[in-house]
Amino acid sequence: MAEAKAGESQSVDTRERILDAAERLFMANGYEGTSMRQITGDAGVNLAAVNYHFGSKESLMQEVFRRRLDWLNEERMRILDRLEREAAGKPLKPSQIVDGFFGTLLRLADNDARGGMTFLRLLGRTLTEPSEFIHSFLAQEYRAVIERYKTALFKALPDVPKSEIVWRFHFMLGATSYAIAGIDALRIVTDWQIEDETEMDRLDRLLPRLMSFLLGGLRAPLPQFGSSDD
Repeated sequence: MAEAKAGESQSVDTRERILDAAERLFMANGYEGTSMRQITGDAGVNLAAVNYHFGSKESLMQEVFRRRLDWLNEERMRILDRLEREAAGKPLKPSQIVDGFFGTLLRLADNDARGGMTFLRLLGRTLTEPSEFIHSFLAQEYRAVIERYKTALFKALPDVPKSEIVWRFHFMLGATSYAIAGIDALRIVTDWQIEDETEMDRLDRLLPRLMSFLLGGLRAPLPQFGSSDD
C-alpha cells in the first residue's frame, strides 16, 4: 500500500514538473518555438514520461492552460454569482463586471500557486500570436463564462445596443491580451519612452491603468456611422 501511494505521488510530481516546464518554455519561446526535447530537459524527464501523461505536444499545451483556466473561470463565476446575489435582481455596475472578469485575471500575477506572472505572460503571448488549435481550445474554455458576463453587461447597459457591447468586449479582450503580454509586446508597437522598464510589470500600476482604459472604452459615446451611400 505504501509503495503504491509513493508511486502515485511520484507520478503526480512528474506530471506537475512537466507542466511547469512547459508553461515556462511556452511563455518564453511560444508554442511553435518550443521543442519536446527542451521540455523534457527542463523537467528532468524522458520523452516517454511526457507521452505517458499527455500523449502529444498539443495535448500538453491544452493541459498547461486547463489547470489554470479551470480555477480562473470558476473564480469569475463565483464572483459574478456573489455580485448578483447582493444586487438582488438589480443591474450590476459596469465597473463590477469588468473587474470580475478582467481584474480577476490580472490579480493572478500575485498568485504564484496559480501560475503568477508566468501564466499571464503565456496567455497574453498566446492570444496575440496565431495558432488556430489553441485559439479554438481557449474559445471553448471561455464560452460559458463569457456568456454570463456578456449577459450581465447587457443588463447593466440597457441603452447600448447588444452588438456594440459585444464589439467593445472584443476590444477589451484584445487590450488585456497585449497588456499581459508584457514589455516585449509593447516594444513591437511603440518606441516611446514611457517609464523605467522596471516599473512595467508592477501589478499595482498595470491593474488600475488597464481598468481605467477598459471602462472608458465601455462607456464611450456610440459611434456614428455614415449612410450606406457614403
